[in-house]
Amino acid sequence: MSASLPVSLPTRRALIALAICFVLLLAWDASGLDMAVMLAVGSPSGFALREAWVTKQLIHEGGRLVSYAAMLLIVAANLTPRVLPALTRRERTWWLIVTLVSLACISLLKRASLSSCPWDLQAFGGMAEYVSHWRFGVRDGGPGHCFPSGHASAAFAYLAGGWALARAYPRAARAWLVAVVLLGAVYGVGQLLRGAHYPSHTMWTGWICWAVTVAAQRWLKPASSLAGG
Repeated sequence: MSASLPVSLPTRRALIALAICFVLLLAWDASGLDMAVMLAVGSPSGFALREAWVTKQLIHEGGRLVSYAAMLLIVAANLTPRVLPALTRRERTWWLIVTLVSLACISLLKRASLSSCPWDLQAFGGMAEYVSHWRFGVRDGGPGHCFPSGHASAAFAYLAGGWALARAYPRAARAWLVAVVLLGAVYGVGQLLRGAHYPSHTMWTGWICWAVTVAAQRWLKPASSLAGG
């Protein structure tokens, strides 16, 4: 039973968990810790690891390749039943759609955001002033379009795989979820060290992708299962 937890988790418990994390994220935003962390990592001359091989090539560029590979797997599973044959058509389609919706949500929010990245701030050699991403419509003097973290979505947007795989491949589902969360954290730390994102940008990306997946999970089950609770 525990192996199928991502699918069978009651909506009420999921919503409570999301609400608790939402409040914790708001508390983080209000604490000012975003800037405190970045000031500890960067300097007036910028971020020492911005162009480092580990952060830029391995984590940033390599992370994109991992994301492409994951999307290729999901698309292949929708094109032919020989890929992950134990999945139902509903599970395959749901996995693809929820992943695409998660990616789209992050992309659209970034496009609308006026918040600039840490490396654009005057404190780190840029031109922008720090403005909270909650101050909608307020420009900070920089290019904006930094919130939430698009690179973290290269991992967190794939959370739906844990739900889609849970019935037929429970061990793979657990491994998938662990990998997604770990990679999302690694991508977030890598971008933080480069000065590309605040910690909150990564955390909000994870929360948004999780919320999208939880909101969509009712469509993963057949109508008969939903009717039965």
